[in-house]
Amino acid sequence: MPARGLHGEAYRGRVFWDELFVFPLQNLRMPELTRALLLYRYRRLPQARRNAAAMGAAGALFPWQSGSDGREETPEAFYNVRSGRWMADNSRRQYHVNLAIAYNVWQYFQVTADVDFLTAYGAELLVEIARFWVGIAEHDTVRDRYHVRGVMGPDEFQDGHPGRAAGGLDDNAYVNVMVSWALARARDAYDVLGGHHTGDLWERLGLTDAERDHWDHVGRRLYVPFLPNGLLSQFDRYDDLEELEWDAYRARYGEIGRLDLILEAERDTVNRYKASKQADVLMLFYLFSADELTALLRRLGYDFDPATIPATIDHYLARTSHGSTLSRVVHSWVLARADRRASWHLFTEALDADLSDTQGGTTREGIHLGAMAATADILQRCYTGLETRHDALWLHPCLPDALDALDFDLRYRGHRMTFHITHERISVHAMPSAAPPVTVIIDDRRHVLRSGARITADTTAP
Repeated sequence: MPARGLHGEAYRGRVFWDELFVFPLQNLRMPELTRALLLYRYRRLPQARRNAAAMGAAGALFPWQSGSDGREETPEAFYNVRSGRWMADNSRRQYHVNLAIAYNVWQYFQVTADVDFLTAYGAELLVEIARFWVGIAEHDTVRDRYHVRGVMGPDEFQDGHPGRAAGGLDDNAYVNVMVSWALARARDAYDVLGGHHTGDLWERLGLTDAERDHWDHVGRRLYVPFLPNGLLSQFDRYDDLEELEWDAYRARYGEIGRLDLILEAERDTVNRYKASKQADVLMLFYLFSADELTALLRRLGYDFDPATIPATIDHYLARTSHGSTLSRVVHSWVLARADRRASWHLFTEALDADLSDTQGGTTREGIHLGAMAATADILQRCYTGLETRHDALWLHPCLPDALDALDFDLRYRGHRMTFHITHERISVHAMPSAAPPVTVIIDDRRHVLRSGARITADTTAP
């Protein structure tokens, strides 16, 4: 799943984390394609183990830029056309690609209930990814908290603390929360497969009860930073950074998506400022519902108030340059409940990225596959509130005013379903098949959907 698909030469055809934005669309339409593409990762697991060992870590570390054999292909520098100088590229510290792979494995399983895949491939990926993160987490014996240091989050601007150039960041909130989630899912995979004669799998991996218990302990004690006002902090000491004069830079340069290049040309560094290229901490609201994220943080021992989510979105949206095509997708998604008009505006901008080549010539080098799929997925899952978790299909529609209705077809656990959603009503019809009944939860009301049956319900979204 190259970042630019198969349509151009950008990024030399390499695979990043963009599949995180593509697979959710595919899972519910072409799950067999997701399965095949996940095997790309599984076949490169031996190299991922070597990548981790090379940095003295356990488990497996998948590369930020992956090619034919799974080695790290990220260049160490890139050319700044504004300054005529080369800049260090430290994005190989985006180890969170590991977490995207774990997320993709589990989401595929949630949609398909493909136990054979989990047994043969998925569980091993989850175990080796869990081992990597537990291995690099540093224990603070005073507070009994674990820290993850020297990494980068999804935001590609911030690659180090001021005065510690290129050294990565400590305790990125997205990374640490996702690590906790991934450790829990690795344990879940063990529980799911416990009765499926997989003793040889666990024996081959050397997985013990003690190791799984340690995952549980680390997964409950990772440190998550917060700002003084109670909002999630992008990373530790983020609040110590300077505020950027955004209006002044926009007035001077117009388009400031690549603020990192602008500041370097001024002999400055973006690491000094509260400035992001794309969504980082807000990725948590993109991947998880408010209920899920609240449960995750409370499992970590933090009394998170979901009422702070709108303020958190506003805080980081005001400090983001949208230098990535993925940024407007994520911000459109997280605004869908609080500000539907703003969400729709960002949605149309994201939709326009390749149609109008809004980045000024990049589309001819290959379409932005992640942004294109994720824009369609805003319609499929975001505005419908569609989730696949806890062995159920969840729906909580909240259509923007610009849409009168949505009609679409999906596949879920052997069923082919048709959906018709308006501002007032929702209808789900399962085509005749041999698939067993499935649970569909509409606005927290549980229904059992059988082959050939239809569910209709009023919606409760404002």
